[in-house]
Amino acid sequence: MRSKRIIDSITIGFALFAMFFGAGNLILPPTLGLNAGENWLASISGFSLTAILAPFLGILAVLFSGETFTDLGSRINKYFAVILAIVIMLSIGPLVAIPRTAATTFEVGVVALAPNFSPIISSIIFFAITLVLSISPSKVVDIIGKFLTPLLLVLLSILVVVGIWNPLSTDLETSTSSGQAFLDGFREGYQTMDVLASVIFASIIILAAKAKGYVSASEKTKITMAAGLIAMFCLLFIYGGLVYLGATSGYDATEEYRRADLLLYISQHVLGKSGTAALSLCIALACLTTAIALTCAVGTFFSGLTKGKLSYKVVVIATCVSSSILAVRGVDEIIDYAFTFLAVVYPITLAMVLYVVLFGKIIFRRAPFIGAVGATTVIALLEFSERFGFQKENIGIFKSWIPLHQYELAWVVPSLISFGVFYLVDLWLFPQGTKNA
Repeated sequence: MRSKRIIDSITIGFALFAMFFGAGNLILPPTLGLNAGENWLASISGFSLTAILAPFLGILAVLFSGETFTDLGSRINKYFAVILAIVIMLSIGPLVAIPRTAATTFEVGVVALAPNFSPIISSIIFFAITLVLSISPSKVVDIIGKFLTPLLLVLLSILVVVGIWNPLSTDLETSTSSGQAFLDGFREGYQTMDVLASVIFASIIILAAKAKGYVSASEKTKITMAAGLIAMFCLLFIYGGLVYLGATSGYDATEEYRRADLLLYISQHVLGKSGTAALSLCIALACLTTAIALTCAVGTFFSGLTKGKLSYKVVVIATCVSSSILAVRGVDEIIDYAFTFLAVVYPITLAMVLYVVLFGKIIFRRAPFIGAVGATTVIALLEFSERFGFQKENIGIFKSWIPLHQYELAWVVPSLISFGVFYLVDLWLFPQGTKNA
C-alpha cells in the first residue's frame, strides 16, 4: 500500500507539474534572469511566489472547499462563482493560454528546425494532436504523468544541469536592483496564469486521486498535497535553472528581441547542435501537456455548466478550432493583449484562494469572504479602467494612497480591512452565525 501511494503521488505530481509547465513557464524565466543578472536569486524568489506557491495554495483552496472551483466560489456567491469560472475558463482556455501553447511551439520549436514552415499548418497539426489526446478525459492524468512528463523533465534537467555546470558567461553585472528584480519576477509570475489554472486543475487532480482509490477526505488530502509538493519541487528546480541560464547567457539585449529568441540562443549554445532539437522536443511536450489538460478542463466545465446540452466532445472540438486560429497571432502579441484582463481576474482569484486557505477552516461566515473579494474586485476594476485611460490621473492619485500599490498589490490592504469589517458587522447583526451554504 505504501509503495502504491508513493507511485500514485509521483504520477499525479508529475501530471500536475506538466499541466502547469506550459508556454509561459518556459519562455518567461530566462528573460527574468537576463534582466536580473547578479540578482537572479531575487528574481526567482518573486517569481516563485506567484508562479509556484500561489498555484499550490489554489489547489489547497479547492481541496478545503470541496472538489471543484464551484465549491470554492460558493464561499462568496454561487452566481459570482459561475461568472468568475467562465471568465477563468476563457482566459486559460481558447482566448489566451491554449493558443499560446501552440504559438510557443511554433516560434521556439518548429521555426528552429524548419524556418520556412507555415504557422498555420503548425497550428493545425498541434491542435489535431491535442484533440486526439483530449477526447478521453479519464486517461489524461496517466498519459501525462506516466509518459510525457518524465521525458520532459529529463530533457529540461539536462539543459539546466549542463548550463549550470558550464555557464555561458560570468559577467552578471546589471543596472537592475535586487528589489526591482524581485518585483519583476513577482509580476511575471502572473503571466504563467497558474493560479487561474490551479483552481481548475484541482478538480482533475482530485478526481484522479479518487479514481486511484483515495476516496475519503483524509486520503484525498494526503495524496493531493503530496502530489502538489512534488510538482512544486520540480517547478522550482526548472524555474531556478532557467532563470540562472538567462542570467549567465551573455545574450546581447541591446536591441529588441523576442522571448523565444533568448531561449533558442541558450539551448543552442549550452547543448550545441543537439540543443535545437532537444529544445524543440521540450517545447512540444511542455506545451502539448498543458494544452491537453486545459482543453479537457474547458470541455468538462462547459459541458457540466450546460448540463450536457453542449457535449464534452463538441466543446473540445470548438476549443481546438478557435485556439488554432488565435495561435497564429504569435506569443508576444498574445501575452500583450492578455495582460490587461489578467490584471483583473488574477487578483480576484488570488484573494479568494488566500482567504479560504488562511481562514476557511476557522471562519464559516460568508460575509467576510464577500467583503474581501468585493474590495479586491473594486481595486482590480479601477486598475483596469486606469490602463484604458479612463480617469487615469484621478485613479493614479487614489492608488498612491494605498499601501503596496507599487508592487501591484494595491488590493491586499483594502481586502484585509474589508474582511475584518464585514466579519465584525456580520457578527454584530447575526450573533448566532450565518454559515456558508
